[in-house]
Amino acid sequence: MTSQDQFAPPVRSEEPPVRARRAVASTASDRVREVADVAEDICVQVSRVLVGKEDVVRLAVVCLLSEGHLLIEDVPGTGKTSLAKALSRAVDAPVSRIQFTPDLMPSDVTGVSIYNRVTSEFEFRPGPVFASIVVADEINRASPRTQSALLEAMEESQVSVDGTTYPLTRPFLVLATQNPVEMEGTFPLPEAQRDRFLAQTTIGYPDRAAELAMLEDRHTADPLDDVRQVADGPLVQRLADAVAQVHVAAQVRDYLLTLVRGTRELPEVLLGASPRAALHLSRAAKAAAAMEGRDYVVPDDVARLAVPVLAHRLLLAPVGPGRARHTAQELVEQLVERTAVPRGERR
Repeated sequence: MTSQDQFAPPVRSEEPPVRARRAVASTASDRVREVADVAEDICVQVSRVLVGKEDVVRLAVVCLLSEGHLLIEDVPGTGKTSLAKALSRAVDAPVSRIQFTPDLMPSDVTGVSIYNRVTSEFEFRPGPVFASIVVADEINRASPRTQSALLEAMEESQVSVDGTTYPLTRPFLVLATQNPVEMEGTFPLPEAQRDRFLAQTTIGYPDRAAELAMLEDRHTADPLDDVRQVADGPLVQRLADAVAQVHVAAQVRDYLLTLVRGTRELPEVLLGASPRAALHLSRAAKAAAAMEGRDYVVPDDVARLAVPVLAHRLLLAPVGPGRARHTAQELVEQLVERTAVPRGERR
């Protein structure tokens, strides 16, 4: 038995007949294989636009399949919006873009009820949040009041306006970009807002070779024109349902929880990861496992995703004079390094 096999779903003592058992196993295997194949196709298509950033593309697909949301913090011009457009084309999903500004109102995000003089009734006009992929561009340039308009949508996949609740479609992914807080005209995201993002990442500048290729190729053609549709909304829903069924062994759940609870005990941290963070890390690890062709999670899936899923939720304590200040990413990396990794089944 390999180390990974130790985390596979246990065999039930009361098994179905051979014919039925093979049918169930084949169906489960087909689901995971479909997730891995389609996810790879999506990554290939998006990478046509975001060259040399395979890790970022893969994390975006993890968020899509685990029905989470992604926050990208970076300077302007690094390809944040292009990533969202390429992803929407690859999965043929309706996409909308909201440019967050200081004067943006909550109704500009969720929609508004307008009085119809013909029917003498108020009619709801859906806002841009009613799309499968919502690009919230420069989200931290809007006021906290407007940022909060996304809270219900991101957590419950619904919007409440004037006492009426409107469900959002599946899949639903908020891909938000924010400028570094040191830049002018930005508002820090509230803790409740950050906690609703499954993961946060940065794109960064491309390497010299990728940037040179961009200069040579993009004067005459738009790389978005080369992105081919490889999935649609119903297929993505089916893949997300398959991801939710991926097995997480008891020792892997314990390892995951040790990491999450460990962030709350760090002396450098005022506010650690929430219980929602544990759920998000589990969902992301399931998606990563399925994308690898496995129907069970291994500790490496959790460890690789710990930084992007946990770090942005931490509120760091002030540092006294003469003391080195660690970033939240560094603190989570150190926590992963010193946390014991389960190697076998518990008795």
